[in-house]
Amino acid sequence: MKNFKKLDEGFVCLNCGKKVEPLGYTSRNHCPHCLYSLHVDINPGDRANTCLGLLKPVGIETKKGEYVIIFRCQKCGKETRNKVAIDDDYSQILKVSTNGKL
Repeated sequence: MKNFKKLDEGFVCLNCGKKVEPLGYTSRNHCPHCLYSLHVDINPGDRANTCLGLLKPVGIETKKGEYVIIFRCQKCGKETRNKVAIDDDYSQILKVSTNGKL
């Protein structure tokens, strides 16, 4: 991945309010509870994007045998993707993959 900067930080999710711990093996990108993220990066880990909108999980796809979350920024509309993390809530992944129709 071009210009990847490892940045494994904890944070408080701005969508659900839960405390999120660092991932421990790669950069933390999204909340494992609700799957939301923030539009803060131009290149992974750089924190150089000024948009700062909430990235809503809108779909799931597979790439090289791994699940990837598709996010859409609620502020600017840009779509981004990120791998599912080991501690993500799989009921949320299932909900996103079925567009909330369980």
